[in-house]
Amino acid sequence: MIKTVLFDLDGTLLPMDQDLFIKAYFGGIGNYMQKHGFDGKEIVQTIFAGSNNMVNNDTNLTNEEVFWHTFINHMGNTREFFESYFDLFYQIEYNKIKDVCGFNPDCKKVIEELKTLGLNLVVATNPVFPSIATRKRIEWAGLNLSDFKLYTTYENSYHCKPNLKYYEDILNTLNLKAEECLMVGNDVGEDMVASNLGMKVFLLTDCLINQKNIDISIYPNGNFNDLLEYITKLM
Repeated sequence: MIKTVLFDLDGTLLPMDQDLFIKAYFGGIGNYMQKHGFDGKEIVQTIFAGSNNMVNNDTNLTNEEVFWHTFINHMGNTREFFESYFDLFYQIEYNKIKDVCGFNPDCKKVIEELKTLGLNLVVATNPVFPSIATRKRIEWAGLNLSDFKLYTTYENSYHCKPNLKYYEDILNTLNLKAEECLMVGNDVGEDMVASNLGMKVFLLTDCLINQKNIDISIYPNGNFNDLLEYITKLM
């Protein structure tokens, strides 16, 4: 019996072509910083380097600390100086990226039904973005922050997918048992790995990412309606 459902965000709760999203994100922030007198290409390259270091984070530092250590080491100046620009970007310009994302009304229907069933819900998105960016994408999906016990961001996380420590951190933070959790995601490599901890998994195939061409029939899979049917059987 499951008590908690963990959802990936990008490509799961929020439909998207990941390549289009990344292009729009890096293009947007690069152009924004260029307009403010910076070398936009250098900014993008440094953000990318910081993101890679977060994905590989296996320290006692938060992803936030790892990112800013990387960024300031390369760009110089202070974190506070650059944060003032990034904050404005996320407050205003970031909203334009919504245009490259999709919307699935079945997502909200399933979330509401799972809440009715008394299940705890978590947004288990790869925590390489600050809270403001993650909150906005949750809202773009038509969902409320109050729907979830936790959503992972670079401020509150120490690891990234597919590192199993990322999932272990969520279990420890919320005092959960792996066998009572279901991880739902669209990325075979990043999301289905949670099964190695004893979590049940479900592969949402609407925006499937399967870089290693793994046979997905080994996982329960399908769309949101299939997910709801699967969860109902587990109750």
